[in-house]
Amino acid sequence: MRYSELFGKTAREAPKDESSANAQLLIKAGFVEKLFSGVFEILPLGLVVVKKISNIVREEMNAIGGQEVSLTSLQPKELWDEHGRWEKLKGAMYQLRDSSGKDIGLGFTHEEPMVDLVRSRVNSYKDLPIYLYQIQNKFRDEPRPRSGLIRGREFLMKDLYSFSSSKEELDRFYELCAGAYKKVFDRLGLETVYTEAAGGVFTNDNTHEFQVLSEAGEDTIFVCDKCDFAQNKEIAKVKNGDKCPNCDGQVKEERAIEVGNIFRFGTAYAESMNLNFTDVDGKKKPIYLGSYGIGITRSLASIVEVSHDEKGIIWTESVAPAQIHLISLGANSEADKLYEKLTKEGKEVLYDDRDVSAGVKFSDADLIGIPQRWVISEKTLKENSVEVKKRNEDKVILQKLS
Repeated sequence: MRYSELFGKTAREAPKDESSANAQLLIKAGFVEKLFSGVFEILPLGLVVVKKISNIVREEMNAIGGQEVSLTSLQPKELWDEHGRWEKLKGAMYQLRDSSGKDIGLGFTHEEPMVDLVRSRVNSYKDLPIYLYQIQNKFRDEPRPRSGLIRGREFLMKDLYSFSSSKEELDRFYELCAGAYKKVFDRLGLETVYTEAAGGVFTNDNTHEFQVLSEAGEDTIFVCDKCDFAQNKEIAKVKNGDKCPNCDGQVKEERAIEVGNIFRFGTAYAESMNLNFTDVDGKKKPIYLGSYGIGITRSLASIVEVSHDEKGIIWTESVAPAQIHLISLGANSEADKLYEKLTKEGKEVLYDDRDVSAGVKFSDADLIGIPQRWVISEKTLKENSVEVKKRNEDKVILQKLS
């Protein structure tokens, strides 16, 4: 992509009502645009990153047997009434009435619609287990949206649902999915803490969260400095400085961003929504439900929160909008040739071909945060080279063009 043709270039200022690093940097670097409080539009560079995050998630969900579907955002009140959540979610769920007078909810989450989809197609134990997931926008009526893309009113999320014939089968997949989540976040460059937590509005049982340590986080968790003990403050019976209940380590209080969570609902939905199957002996049995979420746009924001400096974003290579940020300084014809060559080789290149100063180009490159900056100029051409610098390093090297 030629930067001169790119829609959504850098801006000098971010909205004054956005104090979080992720919102400020993503807006200034031209990845997103704020429409109103808690709602952000994704621009071309941002969409490249979102698609790469989504594809990593998709690959790991497929690897554990997930099948991708796409359910609607509009959901009838009747479904939510079956499990009793329509009234419980008033004030958090967007609930509206259409022109025919029908009450409709706007995709807060998808347990009820997914249960409805599966119960009409499962009869026998031979139909189980089933693992369905989607990557879709969710809507939450946040009274005080904050922290940029970490907590908004509309966001992109991957939600997977497991339908199992027994608790043991559910537990096996729960652990399998936990391992897949670890792989996802490792590939995204996010170091996560596997944290025991409460179920919130979803379940009375304890659940697990994948937390990224960051001062920008809204959660408080307690983490052992020696073992893998970690609990959310909501359920913790320890406090900062206590001895770890599992070893001789010390518990530390940390701020963190929740980027993923996994829930075991057991047979709660089977009981309220007639989610059953017939076993090998012809007996009616309840289906065990699990739910597993990853925030796609929240992961995007989290990467920025933990990987930036005073100059701008520092993207993980796996999700960067391009591999190379090519800058031409008065050597446009040779830069054009290099750009064409790299593109033909399959490299992802953002080529800054604008007629602006070197300072502006360098500043924008640092702000955008692509892993490698390549500079071609009359000076480098005298040595038949291009100047290469990694975004997270100060060292500059000359690399031969041929």
